[in-house]
Amino acid sequence: MTRANVLQEVRRMRFEELYARRQRRELTMAEAAEILGVTELTFRRWSTRYETEGTAGLEDRRLGQASARAVPVDETLAMVTLYETRYTGWTVKHFHERWQAEHGGTRSYTWTKNRLQAAGPVARAPRRGAHRKKRLRKPLPGMMLHQDGSRHEWVPSCQWDLIVTMDDATSELYSAFFVDEEGTMSSFQGLQAVIEAQGLFSSLYTDRGSHYWHTEKAGDKVDKHRLTQVHRALRQLGITLIPAYSPEARGRSERVFRTLQDRLPKELALAGITTMATANQYLVEQFLPAYNRRFAVAATEAGTAFVPWIGSNLTDLLCVQEERIVANDNTVRYQGRSLQIPPDRHRFHYVKVTVRVHEYPDGTLAVFHGPRCLARYDTAGQLLEPEAASVHQKNSTVRSRDRPIVDPLATRHGRVAAQR
Repeated sequence: MTRANVLQEVRRMRFEELYARRQRRELTMAEAAEILGVTELTFRRWSTRYETEGTAGLEDRRLGQASARAVPVDETLAMVTLYETRYTGWTVKHFHERWQAEHGGTRSYTWTKNRLQAAGPVARAPRRGAHRKKRLRKPLPGMMLHQDGSRHEWVPSCQWDLIVTMDDATSELYSAFFVDEEGTMSSFQGLQAVIEAQGLFSSLYTDRGSHYWHTEKAGDKVDKHRLTQVHRALRQLGITLIPAYSPEARGRSERVFRTLQDRLPKELALAGITTMATANQYLVEQFLPAYNRRFAVAATEAGTAFVPWIGSNLTDLLCVQEERIVANDNTVRYQGRSLQIPPDRHRFHYVKVTVRVHEYPDGTLAVFHGPRCLARYDTAGQLLEPEAASVHQKNSTVRSRDRPIVDPLATRHGRVAAQR
């Protein structure tokens, strides 16, 4: 017996009892209606139907009839067919957004989910585990950023790393791009994109990857005294690097990657994208703006913790820096390449002098003696002419010789060290 039939039987029994008391004049019509929870007019109508039709007159005549608000069967079938033929494997939320935006869907998310689950293309999610308390977000943008990479088959038969830099306060993705393999250079690329667009931030939260931290053994605590290239660059910029000791500690970024791994491959496939260059262009021009509009949230407090970047060439901070000793022929050996230092009007030679080699994310090189750049080189180690080096420098970042150099550690306190 269904719930509706049970309720009908209870209502019939209560009505017959009150009807009998009304016939014995123990209750008035208004008192009987109040006890039953209906109006006097309804009780009078039921009494008339009971006297003429018996108990059959008390049945709810709406039962068994199709609801006037029910969605037409053809519309439900069209929605399910669209999912099965074009959006197979998409989450219900992702499909529902696309269905409304591009196919004229008007029904609610709950209706869509229930119909897809009833039809079979979408399985019901398992029950969630034990309740855990969620870590509160930072109150201001720029207080803490997350950076991480995810290796996944973003397009068929291609395993790429997606490098994402996001804000803890808003979940906004400031930078995202594909590379063949995550490492130091990809971290520098993401950091430079964020600092040039937003400014300096307070801290960076990462895993314990070898390009962020030195660890003696896998799973051990990080060594905060032996700095990696990324850690060294962040310290020069006055940014605190924070290690995470478990995936659960990076829950916010892990959830972002779960969403990206579910949505982004389907979006790339729908757009017919198969190459990394096209995928990176699609990320910047279409996917990231749409993702941030959909998933970014407002910070709990007004304002920002970002500090505008005012200083020397950012590219010469966000790069690999290694010291070398100049050989007798004024050359420097670096990664199997011989870098020839050209003649310098400031001194006769640099033999036995300790210099610093900079390797940039685009593969080019430079040799520095203190703050002075002695020469720049292409990816093969060939010396760039001064004009070409100047063009390369302008393309990497905007720099003015008349601009005062700002001490990065003093920037947050407003102290500017004027160039001498």
